[in-house]
Amino acid sequence: MPSTPVQDRPGFAPMLPGARGNLSEWVLRRLEGRSDRGMPDPSRADPLGADLQMALFVCYELHYRGFRNVGDGWEWDPALLEFRAGLESAFITRLRARVAGVDEHAAGCVGDGLDAETALDHATAGRPGDRGPADHLAADGSWEQMREYFIHRSVYQLKEADPYVWAIPRLRGQAKASLAAVEFDEFGAGHGAEVHSRLFADLLDAAGLDSTYLAYADRVPAPTLAVANLATTFGLHRSLRGALVGHFAVTESSTGPAAKALERALKAMAAPEPCVRFYTEHVEADAVHEQVVRYDILQPLLEAEPWLTDDVVFGIRAVGTLEADLSTLLLDSWDQGRSSLGPVGGSPTRG
Repeated sequence: MPSTPVQDRPGFAPMLPGARGNLSEWVLRRLEGRSDRGMPDPSRADPLGADLQMALFVCYELHYRGFRNVGDGWEWDPALLEFRAGLESAFITRLRARVAGVDEHAAGCVGDGLDAETALDHATAGRPGDRGPADHLAADGSWEQMREYFIHRSVYQLKEADPYVWAIPRLRGQAKASLAAVEFDEFGAGHGAEVHSRLFADLLDAAGLDSTYLAYADRVPAPTLAVANLATTFGLHRSLRGALVGHFAVTESSTGPAAKALERALKAMAAPEPCVRFYTEHVEADAVHEQVVRYDILQPLLEAEPWLTDDVVFGIRAVGTLEADLSTLLLDSWDQGRSSLGPVGGSPTRG
Protein backbone atom coordinates (compact mmCIF):
# COMPACT_ATOMS: atom_id res chain seq x y z
CA MET A 1 0.00 0.00 0.00
CA PRO A 2 1.32 3.51 -0.76
CA SER A 3 3.06 5.09 2.22
CA THR A 4 1.93 8.69 1.66
CA PRO A 5 -0.33 9.70 4.56
CA VAL A 6 -3.99 10.22 3.80
CA GLN A 7 -4.83 13.91 3.89
CA ASP A 8 -8.15 15.71 3.95
CA ARG A 9 -7.92 18.55 1.45
CA PRO A 10 -11.32 20.21 1.17
CA GLY A 11 -11.55 22.80 -1.58
CA PHE A 12 -8.90 21.17 -3.73
CA ALA A 13 -9.28 17.40 -3.91
CA PRO A 14 -12.81 16.12 -4.61
CA MET A 15 -14.62 13.33 -2.85
CA LEU A 16 -14.61 9.90 -4.48
CA PRO A 17 -17.59 9.41 -6.80
CA GLY A 18 -19.97 6.48 -6.58
CA ALA A 19 -19.50 3.15 -8.34
CA ARG A 20 -21.29 2.29 -11.58
CA GLY A 21 -20.59 -1.44 -11.51
CA ASN A 22 -18.04 -4.05 -10.43
CA LEU A 23 -15.05 -2.42 -12.20
CA SER A 24 -15.45 1.00 -10.62
CA GLU A 25 -16.45 -0.60 -7.32
CA TRP A 26 -13.15 -2.53 -7.25
CA VAL A 27 -11.14 0.68 -7.79
CA LEU A 28 -13.05 2.55 -5.11
CA ARG A 29 -12.78 -0.27 -2.59
CA ARG A 30 -9.03 -0.42 -3.16
CA LEU A 31 -8.61 3.32 -2.63
CA GLU A 32 -10.71 3.07 0.53
CA GLY A 33 -8.51 0.26 1.86
CA ARG A 34 -11.13 -2.45 1.29
CA SER A 35 -9.43 -4.45 -1.47
CA ASP A 36 -10.89 -7.75 -0.34
CA ARG A 37 -12.05 -8.89 -3.78
CA GLY A 38 -10.18 -10.23 -6.78
CA MET A 39 -9.43 -7.91 -9.66
CA PRO A 40 -12.28 -8.04 -12.21
CA ASP A 41 -11.61 -8.54 -15.92
CA PRO A 42 -12.13 -5.30 -17.93
CA SER A 43 -12.28 -7.21 -21.21
CA ARG A 44 -15.72 -8.54 -20.26
CA ALA A 45 -17.26 -5.08 -19.85
CA ASP A 46 -18.61 -2.57 -22.36
CA PRO A 47 -15.56 -0.35 -23.12
CA LEU A 48 -17.80 2.69 -23.56
CA GLY A 49 -20.14 1.84 -20.70
CA ALA A 50 -20.49 3.80 -17.48
CA ASP A 51 -18.76 1.21 -15.29
CA LEU A 52 -15.52 0.99 -17.26
CA GLN A 53 -15.45 4.72 -17.96
CA MET A 54 -15.95 5.59 -14.30
CA ALA A 55 -13.23 3.13 -13.25
CA LEU A 56 -10.88 4.71 -15.76
CA PHE A 57 -11.92 8.21 -14.71
CA VAL A 58 -11.10 7.50 -11.06
CA CYS A 59 -7.72 5.99 -11.97
CA TYR A 60 -6.91 9.05 -14.09
CA GLU A 61 -7.90 11.59 -11.45
CA LEU A 62 -5.12 10.24 -9.26
CA HIS A 63 -2.76 11.97 -11.73
CA TYR A 64 -4.58 15.31 -11.40
CA ARG A 65 -5.86 16.45 -7.99
CA GLY A 66 -6.39 13.06 -6.42
CA PHE A 67 -9.24 12.55 -3.95
CA ARG A 68 -10.00 13.67 -0.46
CA ASN A 69 -8.85 11.13 2.12
CA VAL A 70 -6.88 9.19 -0.52
CA GLY A 71 -3.09 9.31 -0.16
CA ASP A 72 -1.06 10.71 -3.04
CA GLY A 73 0.99 7.52 -3.28
CA TRP A 74 -1.95 5.65 -4.80
CA GLU A 75 -1.09 7.31 -8.12
CA TRP A 76 1.61 4.66 -8.67
CA ASP A 77 0.00 1.67 -6.97
CA PRO A 78 1.09 -1.36 -9.08
CA ALA A 79 -2.27 -3.13 -8.85
CA LEU A 80 -4.16 -0.01 -9.95
CA LEU A 81 -1.75 0.52 -12.84
CA GLU A 82 -2.18 -3.09 -13.94
CA PHE A 83 -5.95 -2.74 -13.76
CA ARG A 84 -5.88 0.63 -15.57
CA ALA A 85 -3.87 -0.92 -18.40
CA GLY A 86 -6.67 -3.43 -18.95
CA LEU A 87 -9.28 -0.65 -18.95
CA GLU A 88 -7.25 1.39 -21.44
CA SER A 89 -6.67 -1.57 -23.73
CA ALA A 90 -10.41 -2.23 -23.94
CA PHE A 91 -11.15 1.48 -24.48
CA ILE A 92 -8.55 2.03 -27.21
CA THR A 93 -9.38 -1.22 -29.00
CA ARG A 94 -13.06 -0.27 -29.20
CA LEU A 95 -12.21 3.26 -30.34
CA ARG A 96 -9.95 2.00 -33.12
CA ALA A 97 -12.74 -0.28 -34.32
CA ARG A 98 -15.29 2.54 -34.17
CA VAL A 99 -13.00 4.96 -36.02
CA ALA A 100 -12.22 2.35 -38.68
CA GLY A 101 -15.95 1.84 -39.18
CA VAL A 102 -16.45 5.55 -39.73
CA ASP A 103 -13.50 5.77 -42.08
CA GLU A 104 -14.79 3.01 -44.34
CA HIS A 105 -17.38 5.53 -45.50
CA ALA A 106 -15.03 8.52 -45.62
CA ALA A 107 -12.54 9.75 -48.21
CA GLY A 108 -9.68 7.55 -47.02
CA CYS A 109 -9.05 5.27 -44.08
CA VAL A 110 -6.75 5.38 -41.12
CA GLY A 111 -3.69 3.43 -42.15
CA ASP A 112 -4.61 3.84 -45.83
CA GLY A 113 -3.21 7.21 -46.81
CA LEU A 114 -5.54 9.75 -45.19
CA ASP A 115 -3.35 12.71 -44.26
CA ALA A 116 -3.78 14.69 -41.06
CA GLU A 117 -4.77 17.95 -42.74
CA THR A 118 -7.57 16.23 -44.69
CA ALA A 119 -8.79 14.48 -41.55
CA LEU A 120 -8.80 17.82 -39.74
CA ASP A 121 -10.69 19.46 -42.61
CA HIS A 122 -13.35 16.72 -42.47
CA ALA A 123 -13.64 17.01 -38.69
CA THR A 124 -14.05 20.77 -38.66
CA ALA A 125 -16.35 21.01 -41.69
CA GLY A 126 -18.89 18.50 -40.45
CA ARG A 127 -21.56 17.07 -42.73
CA PRO A 128 -24.54 18.87 -44.28
CA GLY A 129 -27.48 18.77 -41.92
CA ASP A 130 -25.38 18.05 -38.84
CA ARG A 131 -27.06 19.36 -35.69
CA GLY A 132 -25.18 19.51 -32.44
CA PRO A 133 -26.07 20.63 -28.91
CA ALA A 134 -24.80 24.15 -29.59
CA ASP A 135 -27.06 24.42 -32.64
CA HIS A 136 -30.04 23.25 -30.62
CA LEU A 137 -29.31 25.65 -27.78
CA ALA A 138 -28.89 28.57 -30.20
CA ALA A 139 -32.11 27.76 -32.09
CA ASP A 140 -34.63 26.87 -29.41
CA GLY A 141 -32.84 25.67 -26.28
CA SER A 142 -33.91 26.64 -22.78
CA TRP A 143 -31.83 28.09 -19.97
CA GLU A 144 -32.23 24.85 -18.03
CA GLN A 145 -30.88 22.89 -20.99
CA MET A 146 -27.97 25.33 -21.20
CA ARG A 147 -27.22 24.78 -17.51
CA GLU A 148 -27.40 21.02 -18.11
CA TYR A 149 -24.91 21.43 -20.96
CA PHE A 150 -22.58 23.31 -18.60
CA ILE A 151 -22.74 20.40 -16.14
CA HIS A 152 -21.69 17.90 -18.81
CA ARG A 153 -18.81 20.09 -19.92
CA SER A 154 -17.64 20.81 -16.36
CA VAL A 155 -16.17 17.32 -15.99
CA TYR A 156 -13.45 18.24 -18.50
CA GLN A 157 -13.51 22.05 -18.59
CA LEU A 158 -12.44 22.43 -14.97
CA LYS A 159 -9.11 20.93 -16.04
CA GLU A 160 -9.17 22.37 -19.56
CA ALA A 161 -5.87 21.97 -21.43
CA ASP A 162 -4.15 20.08 -18.59
CA PRO A 163 -3.81 16.73 -20.47
CA TYR A 164 -2.01 18.38 -23.38
CA VAL A 165 0.90 19.40 -21.18
CA TRP A 166 2.09 15.79 -21.36
CA ALA A 167 2.82 16.35 -25.07
CA ILE A 168 5.39 19.09 -24.49
CA PRO A 169 8.37 16.94 -23.37
CA ARG A 170 7.60 14.49 -26.19
CA LEU A 171 7.81 17.04 -29.00
CA ARG A 172 10.74 19.06 -30.31
CA GLY A 173 11.54 22.18 -32.27
CA GLN A 174 8.72 24.30 -33.66
CA ALA A 175 6.00 21.81 -32.72
CA LYS A 176 7.09 21.93 -29.06
CA ALA A 177 7.40 25.73 -29.02
CA SER A 178 4.03 26.30 -30.68
CA LEU A 179 2.12 23.83 -28.55
CA ALA A 180 3.61 25.44 -25.45
CA ALA A 181 2.56 28.87 -26.77
CA VAL A 182 -1.05 27.77 -27.23
CA GLU A 183 -1.04 26.21 -23.78
CA PHE A 184 0.30 29.49 -22.37
CA ASP A 185 -2.85 31.17 -23.71
CA GLU A 186 -5.07 28.42 -22.29
CA PHE A 187 -3.49 28.99 -18.89
CA GLY A 188 -4.24 32.70 -18.88
CA ALA A 189 -0.96 34.02 -20.35
CA GLY A 190 0.45 34.35 -16.85
CA HIS A 191 -2.73 35.64 -15.18
CA GLY A 192 -4.39 33.21 -12.81
CA ALA A 193 -7.83 34.80 -13.10
CA GLU A 194 -7.73 34.29 -16.89
CA VAL A 195 -6.92 30.57 -16.87
CA HIS A 196 -9.64 28.98 -19.00
CA SER A 197 -10.58 26.45 -16.34
CA ARG A 198 -11.01 29.38 -13.93
CA LEU A 199 -13.22 31.15 -16.47
CA PHE A 200 -15.39 28.05 -16.66
CA ALA A 201 -15.65 27.95 -12.87
CA ASP A 202 -16.79 31.59 -13.03
CA LEU A 203 -19.37 30.54 -15.63
CA LEU A 204 -20.70 27.82 -13.33
CA ASP A 205 -20.94 30.21 -10.39
CA ALA A 206 -22.77 32.79 -12.49
CA ALA A 207 -25.20 30.13 -13.73
CA GLY A 208 -26.04 29.13 -10.15
CA LEU A 209 -24.20 25.82 -10.43
CA ASP A 210 -21.52 24.19 -8.28
CA SER A 211 -18.02 25.11 -9.50
CA THR A 212 -16.33 22.63 -7.15
CA TYR A 213 -13.98 20.35 -9.06
CA LEU A 214 -15.84 17.18 -10.20
CA ALA A 215 -18.98 18.22 -8.34
CA TYR A 216 -21.14 16.57 -11.00
CA ALA A 217 -19.13 13.40 -11.72
CA ASP A 218 -21.86 11.26 -10.17
CA ARG A 219 -24.59 12.71 -12.39
CA VAL A 220 -23.05 12.54 -15.86
CA PRO A 221 -23.52 9.50 -18.14
CA ALA A 222 -20.94 7.32 -19.85
CA PRO A 223 -20.47 9.43 -23.02
CA THR A 224 -19.52 12.45 -20.90
CA LEU A 225 -16.97 10.42 -18.96
CA ALA A 226 -15.55 8.97 -22.19
CA VAL A 227 -15.09 12.44 -23.71
CA ALA A 228 -13.31 13.55 -20.53
CA ASN A 229 -11.14 10.42 -20.40
CA LEU A 230 -9.92 10.49 -24.00
CA ALA A 231 -7.23 13.18 -23.79
CA THR A 232 -5.84 11.66 -20.59
CA THR A 233 -5.68 8.23 -22.22
CA PHE A 234 -3.58 9.72 -25.01
CA GLY A 235 -1.60 12.02 -22.72
CA LEU A 236 -0.35 9.38 -20.30
CA HIS A 237 1.19 7.27 -23.07
CA ARG A 238 4.19 8.42 -25.05
CA SER A 239 3.28 5.81 -27.67
CA LEU A 240 0.05 7.76 -28.27
CA ARG A 241 1.63 11.22 -28.52
CA GLY A 242 0.49 11.49 -32.14
CA ALA A 243 -3.10 10.79 -31.08
CA LEU A 244 -2.78 13.42 -28.34
CA VAL A 245 -1.62 16.02 -30.88
CA GLY A 246 -4.52 15.00 -33.13
CA HIS A 247 -6.91 15.48 -30.19
CA PHE A 248 -5.36 18.88 -29.49
CA ALA A 249 -5.56 19.89 -33.14
CA VAL A 250 -9.24 19.10 -33.62
CA THR A 251 -10.19 20.59 -30.26
CA GLU A 252 -8.49 23.89 -31.03
CA SER A 253 -9.80 23.92 -34.61
CA SER A 254 -13.43 22.96 -34.07
CA THR A 255 -14.56 24.79 -30.95
CA GLY A 256 -14.88 28.20 -32.61
CA PRO A 257 -18.20 27.59 -34.45
CA ALA A 258 -19.79 25.96 -31.40
CA ALA A 259 -18.53 28.78 -29.19
CA LYS A 260 -20.09 31.35 -31.56
CA ALA A 261 -23.44 29.54 -31.44
CA LEU A 262 -23.33 29.32 -27.64
CA GLU A 263 -22.30 32.97 -27.33
CA ARG A 264 -25.30 33.92 -29.48
CA ALA A 265 -27.63 31.69 -27.48
CA LEU A 266 -26.44 33.05 -24.14
CA LYS A 267 -26.88 36.65 -25.24
CA ALA A 268 -30.42 35.85 -26.40
CA MET A 269 -31.13 34.31 -22.99
CA ALA A 270 -29.71 37.39 -21.24
CA ALA A 271 -27.31 35.08 -19.43
CA PRO A 272 -24.88 36.46 -16.84
CA GLU A 273 -21.76 38.07 -18.31
CA PRO A 274 -19.28 35.40 -17.09
CA CYS A 275 -21.25 32.76 -19.03
CA VAL A 276 -21.02 34.79 -22.24
CA ARG A 277 -17.40 35.73 -21.64
CA PHE A 278 -16.18 32.13 -21.52
CA TYR A 279 -17.38 31.51 -25.07
CA THR A 280 -16.37 34.93 -26.37
CA GLU A 281 -12.84 34.19 -25.19
CA HIS A 282 -12.84 30.89 -27.08
CA VAL A 283 -14.16 32.44 -30.29
CA GLU A 284 -11.27 34.89 -30.26
CA ALA A 285 -8.52 32.57 -29.05
CA ASP A 286 -9.35 29.54 -31.18
CA ALA A 287 -9.42 31.55 -34.42
CA VAL A 288 -5.71 32.13 -33.88
CA HIS A 289 -4.98 28.72 -32.41
CA GLU A 290 -6.40 26.90 -35.44
CA GLN A 291 -3.74 28.39 -37.71
CA VAL A 292 -0.97 27.69 -35.21
CA VAL A 293 -2.11 24.08 -34.84
CA ARG A 294 -2.18 23.44 -38.57
CA TYR A 295 1.02 25.13 -39.68
CA ASP A 296 3.24 25.34 -36.60
CA ILE A 297 2.42 22.09 -34.80
CA LEU A 298 1.05 19.46 -37.18
CA GLN A 299 3.24 20.27 -40.16
CA PRO A 300 6.61 20.33 -38.33
CA LEU A 301 5.66 17.31 -36.21
CA LEU A 302 4.79 15.17 -39.22
CA GLU A 303 7.76 16.40 -41.23
CA ALA A 304 10.01 15.20 -38.40
CA GLU A 305 8.02 12.04 -37.55
CA PRO A 306 5.86 11.10 -40.57
CA TRP A 307 5.17 7.67 -39.05
CA LEU A 308 2.87 9.43 -36.54
CA THR A 309 0.37 10.38 -39.24
CA ASP A 310 -1.99 7.46 -38.62
CA ASP A 311 -2.00 8.14 -34.88
CA VAL A 312 -2.72 11.85 -35.44
CA VAL A 313 -5.63 10.92 -37.69
CA PHE A 314 -6.85 8.40 -35.11
CA GLY A 315 -6.79 11.11 -32.43
CA ILE A 316 -8.78 13.48 -34.63
CA ARG A 317 -11.38 10.86 -35.51
CA ALA A 318 -11.68 9.53 -31.96
CA VAL A 319 -12.69 12.97 -30.68
CA GLY A 320 -15.43 13.19 -33.31
CA THR A 321 -16.69 9.69 -32.53
CA LEU A 322 -17.08 10.28 -28.80
CA GLU A 323 -18.46 13.80 -29.23
CA ALA A 324 -21.07 12.37 -31.60
CA ASP A 325 -22.12 9.86 -28.92
CA LEU A 326 -22.54 12.67 -26.38
CA SER A 327 -24.38 14.86 -28.89
CA THR A 328 -26.83 12.07 -29.67
CA LEU A 329 -27.55 11.49 -25.98
CA LEU A 330 -28.13 15.19 -25.30
CA LEU A 331 -30.32 15.83 -28.32
CA ASP A 332 -32.39 12.67 -27.84
CA SER A 333 -32.99 13.60 -24.21
CA TRP A 334 -33.94 17.18 -24.98
CA ASP A 335 -36.13 16.23 -27.93
CA GLN A 336 -38.03 13.90 -25.58
CA GLY A 337 -38.35 16.60 -22.94
CA ARG A 338 -36.22 14.91 -20.29
CA SER A 339 -32.88 15.46 -18.61
CA SER A 340 -29.71 13.73 -19.78
CA LEU A 341 -28.34 13.73 -16.22
CA GLY A 342 -28.71 11.28 -13.41
CA PRO A 343 -30.62 12.21 -10.24
CA VAL A 344 -29.13 14.41 -7.55
CA GLY A 345 -27.33 12.16 -5.11
CA GLY A 346 -27.22 9.22 -7.48
CA SER A 347 -25.62 7.96 -10.66
CA PRO A 348 -27.26 8.08 -14.08
CA THR A 349 -29.40 5.08 -14.90
CA ARG A 350 -28.67 5.39 -18.64
CA GLY A 351 -25.32 4.68 -20.24
